[in-house]
Amino acid sequence: MSHTPGIRQVQKQRTRQALLDAALGLLEEQSLSSLGLREVTRAVGVAPTAFYRHFRSTADLGVALVEEALGSLHAVLGDLMSAVGDSDELVDRAVDLIARHVDAYPAHVRFIARERHGGVQPVRESIQGQLSRFAEEVRHELAKRPETEGWCDDDRLMLAGLYVDQMLATASLFLQALDEPEEERGRVTRLAGRRMRLISIGCRHWLD
Repeated sequence: MSHTPGIRQVQKQRTRQALLDAALGLLEEQSLSSLGLREVTRAVGVAPTAFYRHFRSTADLGVALVEEALGSLHAVLGDLMSAVGDSDELVDRAVDLIARHVDAYPAHVRFIARERHGGVQPVRESIQGQLSRFAEEVRHELAKRPETEGWCDDDRLMLAGLYVDQMLATASLFLQALDEPEEERGRVTRLAGRRMRLISIGCRHWLD
């Protein structure tokens, strides 16, 4: 009997994850604003009332999906930005990281791309909050690099925002190329690298 609370907690977590997974699958074909909680619970095989044991609303579920999609990337981005190498090497690593992430988690990337400007305000705000965190983390790492020596923090944050925005744009390009021939993925890789290098070149000459 002493293990019962632990078993219940595991079961509760499994149901919560099943609801998230079901919602993510349903959102492949529709926006969050059109998603009904009955659709989600039907896909999981639980009663609609069970939904409220885990989420207050579909908007609350959407915020949880944002955390699932973006939360784990903060450590990855930190490792990327703190790695030793020149700007060209960092660009190549960033593009490769984005491509591999899209290959591994296409549904999450599609969800963020669609809901970033979608109709559910708490989800939009959650995405923007995560992106702002990314920009602050990139700004912090940029302050350690010689390319931004002498820059003010506002300018570093502006540069960080450009990189974060370009990473999102690159993810969208790789998402569109998922089922395309390898030649198209190669074209996306080259284009993404050129765009980031253009930002990098501008960075080196900003104080001019």
